[in-house]
Amino acid sequence: MAEFFGFGGYTRPAEGYFSWQHLLFVSSLMVLMVFFAIFFGRRNKDKDLRAKNLPLIVAGILMDGFEVFKIVLLCFRNQNPLDWLHNLPLFLCSIQLITIPIAAFSKGRLKEIALDFVFLFGILGAVMGTYFAGQNYSVYPVLSFDNVVSGITHSLAGFASLYIAISGMASMKWKNMPFCFLVMTIFCILAYVADRAIPYNYMFLMRGDGTPYDILYSLVGGNEIAYPILVVVLFYAYIGAFYGAYHGICALSRKRKSGN
Repeated sequence: MAEFFGFGGYTRPAEGYFSWQHLLFVSSLMVLMVFFAIFFGRRNKDKDLRAKNLPLIVAGILMDGFEVFKIVLLCFRNQNPLDWLHNLPLFLCSIQLITIPIAAFSKGRLKEIALDFVFLFGILGAVMGTYFAGQNYSVYPVLSFDNVVSGITHSLAGFASLYIAISGMASMKWKNMPFCFLVMTIFCILAYVADRAIPYNYMFLMRGDGTPYDILYSLVGGNEIAYPILVVVLFYAYIGAFYGAYHGICALSRKRKSGN
């Protein structure tokens, strides 16, 4: 148990980024994520809002619970009561720690925006935070506390995203898109301030750290101004592309149905 939780440091060597152990572990999580999203999404699709909210409530509680447990344990393990400063919800994936509970418990326009935001970024965060988490799997053993908790929380975010889509909870109204931009902007500003003050690398605005962001970092030669701007522009482009693709697919679907 001490080895799994990393007390005293991991004695096992890391199997490596994109090793078969890494790919097998995260693929297993992805299969479970998709299965439960389809199962609960189809089961609740025609039920009332209260029933539809329940899986999101459970996902939010589990995700936040695992994250709080991780922060407390890391503070003890690293013998640093300020270690929580490195675990603020300021990564793209960890924003869901806030938005999933809002999507589950709020009402009206706020609920619509939160649901759309989780739908937009939950599945992206799940894939990026498992398959492309080079900052974790190149350092820690695959079956370690750091990677297992990270895998679970990212999978829960992906589950919420897929569940929202399958259960029909996503509105994806054009009028909500500016608010998705606003939410992303606020978190990027907070992340950048934290990166400079702590310092750290929230939202990967400082460097790539073994993730696909390294491609952008190399393109601008590590420029401290151009790189974070490019990362934020990429987020904006993703939101616009996602909305465009969603409405394009919906339009094609309606056209086919009317043609039949």
